[in-house]
Amino acid sequence: MDYGFETRACNDPAAEPSATGDVVRPLHLSTTFEMGPSSEGEYKYTRFGNPTRAAVESKLARLEGADHGLALSSGMAAISTVCFGLLSPGDHVVAFESLFGGTKAMFDDLLAGQGVEVTYVDATDAGNVASAMRPETRLVWVESPTNPLLRLCDVEAVAKVADEGDATLAVDNTFSTPAVQRPLELGADVAVYSTTKFLNGHSDSMGGAICTDDDALVEQFRFVQERGFGAVLAPFDCFLLQRGLKTLPLRMRRHQSNATAVAAFLADHPEVRTVHYPGLEGHPQHDLAAEQMDGYGGVVSFEVDADAAETRAFLEELEVFDVAVSLGGVESLIEHTASMSAGNLTDEERRAAGISESLVRAPIGLEDPDDLVADLEAALGKL
Repeated sequence: MDYGFETRACNDPAAEPSATGDVVRPLHLSTTFEMGPSSEGEYKYTRFGNPTRAAVESKLARLEGADHGLALSSGMAAISTVCFGLLSPGDHVVAFESLFGGTKAMFDDLLAGQGVEVTYVDATDAGNVASAMRPETRLVWVESPTNPLLRLCDVEAVAKVADEGDATLAVDNTFSTPAVQRPLELGADVAVYSTTKFLNGHSDSMGGAICTDDDALVEQFRFVQERGFGAVLAPFDCFLLQRGLKTLPLRMRRHQSNATAVAAFLADHPEVRTVHYPGLEGHPQHDLAAEQMDGYGGVVSFEVDADAAETRAFLEELEVFDVAVSLGGVESLIEHTASMSAGNLTDEERRAAGISESLVRAPIGLEDPDDLVADLEAALGKL
């Protein structure tokens, strides 16, 4: 039976049953497993497989609607595993110019050092992706929505371009999660996540995930993950992620309703220049978001009418929002993007990415929306 997303997240009847009938999957901390002198069981060494990791990988795949799921030690481990599992010297990558800073740094420094060339394009127009394709293009990499400006690409249109060029399309779907958007259903070959964010949802576990339907790709990725990088998600983090996934649909609905309330308030505030949130009708890709997403996500970014010092002073006035990097936990966070999550970029790189000194990113948590709005209103009133 094809169970609904909420059922698959909470208590999936189609999941492989626990050997001991546990309602909550047990935590297997053992690093090694007993083997017979002439045969080996399903597990032998935790880097190559662990029952707790197998359980969460199965759940990740089921939520994505994928045949395969891998759980890795971080989001960057997932991104690196896809790239080093696919690319060789002389290969070419077409990437969305709006990318997480860590991804861009890895592309520019590590991939370039391995003889892989990357071309950045404005992927909000699939025609730009098509124009950048070459015979040696092996990978097309996009985020949608992007970090931190919440720009979207038409995943289905970009997938057609990648397919025509015989390239793999990978979508970093961290901001959306499969509760909101499922890239494989839109034609992507690979969906990548930082599970540290919304998937785990409690700011207490770092991890990453890769989902795909491609049997050959998953074997390449698994080889890099287990035998190359050793970038497997530890059993305790697998246990925490499994717990977090059970409430993902419920949490995402609240993240989104709160984000909508915050974005609407900010859009009407005289001290706010611009609000970036695809749920607003004024967002340039609002219609595309409504078409390819089941909601609009839980992250809002905005520019205050202030300089860098005034923007940081505004953040210091907040009481409900915690000033911190990362996102996707139950608590609302806020950051001065230029000096925090994009602090590793040069001034020129930040300008090219559209990250101004007045840009603020606010992952919206599960608090009372009236308290979030009141907190912002009080701090903005002091500008």
